Amino acid sequence: MNQPASLITTEQLAGMLGQSDLRVYDCTSYLEPAPEGSDAPYLVVPGNKTFEAGHIPGADFLDLQGEFSDSAAQVRFMMPGTSRLEVAFGGHGLDAAKTVVLYSIGTMMWATRFWWMMRSLGFAALVLDGGFDKWATEGRPVERGQAKGYPATAFKASPREGFFVGKSDVLSSLNDSATVIVNALGPQFHRGLEPSRYGRPGRIPGSVNVSAATLMNAADKTMVSLADAEAKFKSQGITRDKKVLCYCGGGISATIDLFLLSQLGYDKLTLYDGSMGEWARDPALPIETD
Repeated sequence: MNQPASLITTEQLAGMLGQSDLRVYDCTSYLEPAPEGSDAPYLVVPGNKTFEAGHIPGADFLDLQGEFSDSAAQVRFMMPGTSRLEVAFGGHGLDAAKTVVLYSIGTMMWATRFWWMMRSLGFAALVLDGGFDKWATEGRPVERGQAKGYPATAFKASPREGFFVGKSDVLSSLNDSATVIVNALGPQFHRGLEPSRYGRPGRIPGSVNVSAATLMNAADKTMVSLADAEAKFKSQGITRDKKVLCYCGGGISATIDLFLLSQLGYDKLTLYDGSMGEWARDPALPIETD
């Protein structure tokens, strides 16, 4: 099992810098505690400050919640309509002729979220293994200051069905033997052993646990090998003949699971976009704990 096709190394990206068709995007956001008394589970802070402090030369910055999420939704990070995304991505210079590399800081989940979104629009992007952390640790060139941006384009999406599902789809899958529901949160949250910022502790009934954190190498924030990922998924009964429905807290870290599953050749994949941010707060929906 070789390097995933949608993953690019820091060495490979360094050799591509300066190419006219290259588009590099910092996708970082931060989750911070909400003020006392707030109904929000957390505050979403775009990573433009850390971008300005240092980014890969020529990169642009993408604000997930501010520009690429449904602003009318009560749940954070919900996928907006295609027309809005065409305008937003076009404004940042995306089009089919470009080679797009996505990265984030601290964790790769922000980059893989954009990768999943772009994939649902018919666009194949690359994700930088280890993100900016590995890039900077290796002493590679860093640029500072605000994003200069790329020339705007008329981005035209080719939407693909089935990449995102809602709670009704999850409910209908609970007793479906052909579907396996995968929780990407940590085991303590999966088992309901710790309070959850999303609402009721616990998991969607019947779901198995492949924590996104276990799919990353802590030392350099790169992804584990495909062989290691395959073993983790198989140990939870996830096989290629089943539909795999992934979720987490806000539909972000689950895209790490989806990324590796996709690279392994699993093709019946979907994301519960609302995840526990929606499920745990709805008392009408069943929840399970140990």
